[in-house]
Amino acid sequence: MIEVRDLYFAYDRRGDIIKNINFRVDRGEIFGFLGPSGAGKSTVQKILSGILRRYRGSVKVMGTEVKWRDASFYEDIGVDFEYPNLYGKFTGMENLLYFSSLYRRKTINPLEYLERVGLSADADKKVSGYSRGMKMRLAFVRAILHQPSVLFLDEPTSGLDPGYARVIKDMILEQKLAGRTVILTTHNMHDAEELCDRVAFIVDGQIKALDAPHALRTRKSDVEVTYTYLENGKEKTASALLSSLHLDSEFLQRLHSGTLTGIHSKEPTLEDVFIELTGRCLR
Repeated sequence: MIEVRDLYFAYDRRGDIIKNINFRVDRGEIFGFLGPSGAGKSTVQKILSGILRRYRGSVKVMGTEVKWRDASFYEDIGVDFEYPNLYGKFTGMENLLYFSSLYRRKTINPLEYLERVGLSADADKKVSGYSRGMKMRLAFVRAILHQPSVLFLDEPTSGLDPGYARVIKDMILEQKLAGRTVILTTHNMHDAEELCDRVAFIVDGQIKALDAPHALRTRKSDVEVTYTYLENGKEKTASALLSSLHLDSEFLQRLHSGTLTGIHSKEPTLEDVFIELTGRCLR
């Protein structure tokens, strides 16, 4: 569905901010860009969605070189950026009906999705009176109304409370089950791990690592294990590497004597791996 080769991009003469990016995404895959603010995630999204076309290299979406795309390109993609552009003087429903009218294909009944994202009661309210979270939910619905083959999402759960974030994530997973391809940019490691089949770590406009979230987390060969045990009526704590736990005499003694009170493994998170590989934080 998407193939990117030797991608470079510069906004001006100060130099490239996207440098030698290569990746491909298959049909029905959720592919994530994980990185801190300013890393280049949103710029790559804008290139893929045809907004920025003065790039070097090759960027093909559904077989179309994006710099040569025409209006028909947008029949098959949906876009939901972090700061949604909506018509404030229109109601929520009027926004959706207007955008639905721009497509040749039949769109889904907007009310069905408005109910799912908790906006049915505000469907006839002007968007200028919506909160940021309400606008985020409305923009997501707008992006999927025409059932696009490829969906570009930029921080889709940013600013949402946990309940609505869960709703949006479930709807994203439904897009995958329907065979649609999703490109997700985020700095939220939990969203990336829960949603993405593969993620690319991007820093300073370059991909530093690319793999499935689980594979990235388990690239470290060992995991630290902490265990607690009772000694003279007091609880004590010790730790060892998982690979050598069977050689830890203290652990074995407590195990056989029945004085162990707890065992906890500390597996690395995506953020731990990101920091290790890039030397940067995700925030």
